[in-house]
Amino acid sequence: MAASMAGSNSVTDTATATATARDHVRAIVARSGSSFLWGMRILPRHRRDAMYAIYAFCREVDDAADEPDTPHNKMAKLAGWRREIARLYSGQPAGPVGLALQGPVAEFSLPAEEFLAVIEGMEMDVRGTIVAPSFEEFILYCRRVAGAVGMLSIRVFGDTGAAARELAVVLGEALQITNVLRDVAEDAERGRLYLPGDLLAKHGMAGLAPDQVLDHPGLAAACAELAEIAKNRFARARNLMAQCDRRRLRPARLMLDSYGRILGRLEARGWDRPREAVRLSRLEKLWSALRCLLF
Repeated sequence: MAASMAGSNSVTDTATATATARDHVRAIVARSGSSFLWGMRILPRHRRDAMYAIYAFCREVDDAADEPDTPHNKMAKLAGWRREIARLYSGQPAGPVGLALQGPVAEFSLPAEEFLAVIEGMEMDVRGTIVAPSFEEFILYCRRVAGAVGMLSIRVFGDTGAAARELAVVLGEALQITNVLRDVAEDAERGRLYLPGDLLAKHGMAGLAPDQVLDHPGLAAACAELAEIAKNRFARARNLMAQCDRRRLRPARLMLDSYGRILGRLEARGWDRPREAVRLSRLEKLWSALRCLLF
């Protein structure tokens, strides 16, 4: 009888810990105010909870790399996340995010290498402030910080065919390039410049500091050229989406639609005014979500 009661207590404790972990990741998502939130709200609850856990992991890893601290301490925090992923895949996560991921990893066969790729992307930021990377390094960074999230997401969405896998990477690149173009002034304030050095050199900005690039007359042409790359990625993503299960990939359609709007608005604003912020309103985000639900 005592053994039976002990087993019951253990099950209850595990269920309580899991519920607490889910509350923890939901709170992280709610605080973020991210466009991501709108896409996840249209998912069934068990898939939504899985995506919240993935987002919380990405948010906390990103914070480990971005919050004020020494590079040594940042790398130590990221190493701690590597250890947590190892514990997660051995069935013994230690933190609430790892615990929240435990069910989704088993249910959706989420690959460990994609979580590690996200960490590797953050390590690229920490090892040395990113300033004018080569185009190859820039695309690698996009694959790690955005494509890896896409590869995890499509498994949760429920379409893992070849077209969906390519879509995850291509759309990830499109979204990340749009982020870079939107945040070029904000990044420059932190001493970062993600615009590829190849483009900067082509338009007369080789070797310039981030704040100097913001006021250089060649910036508009460099941004316009990178925007064309993003538009090509968005076009490819739309073609791939037509080959996938559109119903299952509604959150990806929402991100494609929302970020496509942001890119269009950036172009309308003009690339020579990088300090003027561009955002979508809550109403626009809601309308995009409704369109993906209805069409």
